[in-house]
Amino acid sequence: MPFDILCLGEAMVEFNQTGGADSDQYLRGYGGDTSNCAIAAARQGASAAYCTLVGQDVFGDLLLDLWQREQVDTSIVGRRSDSPTAVYFVTHGETGHTFTYYRKGSAASYMTPADLPGEALEQSKLLHVSGITLAVSDSLRETAMAAIARMRKAGRKVSFDTNLRLKLWSLETARDAIHAALKQSDIALPSLEDATALTGLSDPLAILDYYRDMGIPLVVLKCGAEGVIVSNREGRWRLPGHRVPTVDATGAGDCFDGAFLAELVRGAAPLDAVAYANAAAALTTIGYGAVAPIPRRAAVDAFFQSVGRRAPEKI
Repeated sequence: MPFDILCLGEAMVEFNQTGGADSDQYLRGYGGDTSNCAIAAARQGASAAYCTLVGQDVFGDLLLDLWQREQVDTSIVGRRSDSPTAVYFVTHGETGHTFTYYRKGSAASYMTPADLPGEALEQSKLLHVSGITLAVSDSLRETAMAAIARMRKAGRKVSFDTNLRLKLWSLETARDAIHAALKQSDIALPSLEDATALTGLSDPLAILDYYRDMGIPLVVLKCGAEGVIVSNREGRWRLPGHRVPTVDATGAGDCFDGAFLAELVRGAAPLDAVAYANAAAALTTIGYGAVAPIPRRAAVDAFFQSVGRRAPEKI
C-alpha cells in the first residue's frame, strides 16, 4: 500500500519527569524520533506508516495501540518474541532535559534489509529516517541505507534528520554515517546544535552552504527558539521562532519534521511548509512528553489566527 510518508526507525515507551528536577513523578508517554514524526504527520492529515520491529511484550502492545489510535499504519510493523521493546526516561534540570535509554538489544536493533516492505517503499511518496535510526545498531543502519537506496531507485523522495545522540556512538562514526545518508537525501532537517558538532562550523549560513554543497536540494536548519533558516535553489531564508510558554521541548524537532513533511506532500511550497511546521513545533513545547502535545491541524490554524502567519524573509 502506498503512503504519503513512511518513517523508519525505533520507537520507545517514554517516562517523562514532571513537576521539576526534584520530582519523583513520571508521566508515561511514547518516543522515538521517527515515530514522533509519523504521528505528527498523521495529525496534520497525511497518510503515514511506521516501519520497525517491537517486542512481543506489553510495551510493544502499547506502541501498536498508540499508532492505531493516531491513524499511523502498522501493517509493516513486525514483532520479536526474543527481544524487548525499548524504553527511556526524561529528567529535567537547570541545563535542560536529559535522556536515559534502555534500548540495547531491543527488537528494532535486529532489523535487517530483509524486513523492509519493498512495495510500500517503492510506492510511497517519501521516506523519513534519522541519525538515531543509524545509531541504534549496525543492522538497523544497514537497513536504513538499503531503504534509502530503494527509494532513490524508485524515484521517490528521502528526508533525513541528523538527530545526533553521542551516547549511542562516537562523533567520528556519526559524522561519516550521517553525511553518507545526507548525500542520498532530498531534504535535510538538521538542528543547529547537531550541525555544529557534525561540521565544526558555528555560523548558521556557513552550515547551510556546507550541506547545500553536498548536493542536498532543500536544507532546513532548525535553531530552536530562534526559529528556522532554509536554503533551497532560490536562496536562503530566515523565519524567527514563536514565543510560547514552553515547559518541555522534548520531541519538538520531530514534530517540526512531521508537520513540515505533511505540508510538503499536501502540495505546499517549501517555505509555506516551514512556516506551518515552525508554529506546530512551538505549540508542542507547551505540554509534557514527545507525543501528547503534538498539535493537530485545527490547533495550528487557530494559532495562526491569533498571532498571524509569518513569512520567511530572504537573507
